[in-house]
Amino acid sequence: MAVNSSIPKGTRDFGPDEMARRNYIFDTIRAVFKLFGYLQIETPAMENLSTLMGKYGEEGDRLIFKILNSGDFMSGINAADVTNLPVAKLTNRISEKALRYDLTVPFARFVVMNQSKISFPFKRYQIQPVWRADRPQKGRYREFYQCDVDVIGSNSLINELELIQIINEVYKRLGLEVVIKVNNRKILKGIADVLGEQEKFVAIVTALDKIDKVGKAGVFNELRTKDISEDSIARLDKFIEDAFGENDKNGLLTNTALFDESEAGRAGVKEMSELFALCKNLNIDNVEFDFTLARGLNYYTGTIIEVKAKGMEFGSICGGGRYDDLTGIFGMPGVSGVGVSFGADRIYDVLLELNLFPEDITSAVKLMFVNFGGEEEQYALKILAALREAGLSAELYPDAAKMKKQMAYADNKKIGFVALAGSDEMKSGNVTLKDMKTGDQKKVSVHELMKILLS
Repeated sequence: MAVNSSIPKGTRDFGPDEMARRNYIFDTIRAVFKLFGYLQIETPAMENLSTLMGKYGEEGDRLIFKILNSGDFMSGINAADVTNLPVAKLTNRISEKALRYDLTVPFARFVVMNQSKISFPFKRYQIQPVWRADRPQKGRYREFYQCDVDVIGSNSLINELELIQIINEVYKRLGLEVVIKVNNRKILKGIADVLGEQEKFVAIVTALDKIDKVGKAGVFNELRTKDISEDSIARLDKFIEDAFGENDKNGLLTNTALFDESEAGRAGVKEMSELFALCKNLNIDNVEFDFTLARGLNYYTGTIIEVKAKGMEFGSICGGGRYDDLTGIFGMPGVSGVGVSFGADRIYDVLLELNLFPEDITSAVKLMFVNFGGEEEQYALKILAALREAGLSAELYPDAAKMKKQMAYADNKKIGFVALAGSDEMKSGNVTLKDMKTGDQKKVSVHELMKILLS
């Protein structure tokens, strides 16, 4: 019986053209990370389940791909356990490992395990796949790559500024205009303090994060379902009006009296004001304050960042923030870090939709030799070896097939030049070079051939 040749929903195969575009993104991002002095690490695809659980909030925990224990994973589990045990406890009995959900928590674990080997502040980047048991849809996959850049062991806002510079440099090189939205979790905590609803902090910020989609009325309706009092909702409405007046996006950063009752709120406003001053000093003008920005990860404690492409109704293509004590979970308290993650798959979709990939990105091979067989084949192989020695990508068609078939192969692979070497060329030590774009051809020496291909 034939095996089903499909792949799991939310995953994809990548052919040569897709890989060429993806590597263009990875290479661009990697080059910028290196430019700013970050060092590369990698961590395993799987982590202990205990490492991941409880770090991403209730929703995030549900989206972690658990791995069944090897062998008889049901050993020691009886029918009563299956019926009576809560799902979380049953899962812990049959699964000890999971596919990583992101790169930040594994990075914190890495720092704790390797603290004696690294120098602080530690600046690292990491480009690897992550997995989430999410519902597949446009721009959302179950397996996707993240390109993370973090600095840990420093409280300085210079680190946030540098991440903003990295974001702008990456997207400038990719030819994509972006807006960088920023907020501070301390400001969100301050709002909960002002409302007197500190214990409902998560519910409040989760609802506020949706204000662009559902408006104030939608936010307030959601808060009612979370048992937020009408008095608190009224105070939140007044807070929004007082903070921003006539759509003053930065109003909250100038009206500090709004947080007289909250030390956290005042600290958040101070940090945001300092960050905007740093950006202004460097003429960075695409950073916007958005007090509703929350991001869903529980470990953020300070600045939070989200990046969107200008002029497109598309999700975030980069995001991150500051986490003050993520390493403390693993036994190394008091170490602050901050980082952002570039979503390579979403960036790919945006660049493709806007036609921003370079035209020649998929033409990896610069030259193909036509194969005439016999002595001509041996002649071509020697020249081919010299070209490759010079770092030029070139190939020989493997069979002495009909010319039409060989030329069609070169055309399909978008190879820029085709070289022909028959008896006449062998006598003169030349090749006939054909430009596949223009159709022009001429005889050139091997030295001239190299110069043309290198240019």
